[in-house]
Amino acid sequence: MKTWIDFDDAPVFVIPLSEEIDGRTVCEGMLIEGPQGWGEFSPPRTCDDRSAARWLTAAIEAGTVGWPDPVRGRVPVAVTVPAVDPASAGRIVAASGCRTAAVTVGRPGAGLDADTARVAAVRDALGPGGSIRCDADGGWDVETAVRSVPVLDRAAGGLEFIEQPCATLPEIAALRRRIAVPVAVDQSVRDADEPHLLDLSGAADIAVLTVGPLGGVRRALRVAENCGLPCVVAGAVETSVGAAGGLALAGVLPDTGFAPSLTVTALLTGDVVSPGRSLVPAGGYLPVAPMPPAPDRDRLGRWGDTDALQWWRGRLAAAARYL
Repeated sequence: MKTWIDFDDAPVFVIPLSEEIDGRTVCEGMLIEGPQGWGEFSPPRTCDDRSAARWLTAAIEAGTVGWPDPVRGRVPVAVTVPAVDPASAGRIVAASGCRTAAVTVGRPGAGLDADTARVAAVRDALGPGGSIRCDADGGWDVETAVRSVPVLDRAAGGLEFIEQPCATLPEIAALRRRIAVPVAVDQSVRDADEPHLLDLSGAADIAVLTVGPLGGVRRALRVAENCGLPCVVAGAVETSVGAAGGLALAGVLPDTGFAPSLTVTALLTGDVVSPGRSLVPAGGYLPVAPMPPAPDRDRLGRWGDTDALQWWRGRLAAAARYL
């Protein structure tokens, strides 16, 4: 165990995804070891250095002070369904064992018909008792959302909520007044300059919290305390080391009845931890652990990338300047 945060020897990983997620085809980043254990620094390459510093803070939290004590030992999770064809969507849901699905919609050039077919296939795979939510990733304007959400709601047999239907909070607030489906905000929270100061009451129905871009479990809890909305946890494109932070947050938040979306690791073609510690749902649940799993040296060697090493070293140094 390290007695300090190890930036100099932090290993880099690059793991291909089985399906494209948010325009990404690989999961990549660094693993940072501290006296408490390991944290993951894996911000998207497209985010700026100041935003990347929040991801670094989350990694440092996991490796130093750790996380608050959970109030539950496991949580039901929602399977992430990327923008795939209906048959693939059905297979992803069936293989997951989850009773809730978070379905990607609203991608540029895809069209409502393709989204509707994907949602309908997910409903068939889940059966009548499962829950479906859709994530538009801010891809619609208000009028497109007004047309699209009721169609998807019918295809789903009722949506739990629609996540980030439009890019901005004023658009989302305007949409909310015109549709019956509850509205959740994600990017509007994670991209805010001061997320913990947001009061979202009246603008949306649900807040989606992601540990990496919010700067760690404790900072995400501050957002939950101040935002004025029930919260649901979501993950990012990360390995089991990073996903453990989302589970830690879900394990301490009040149960709002919404399953956290923490299954992106199932779409990785590999992991940095041993198979027995990889956070892939079993029976629709994931365990809440007091600390992240440690990486497996053999798997780190497999997914290491010397070409990416220097780039990530530079990204780490740039983000650290904002700590």
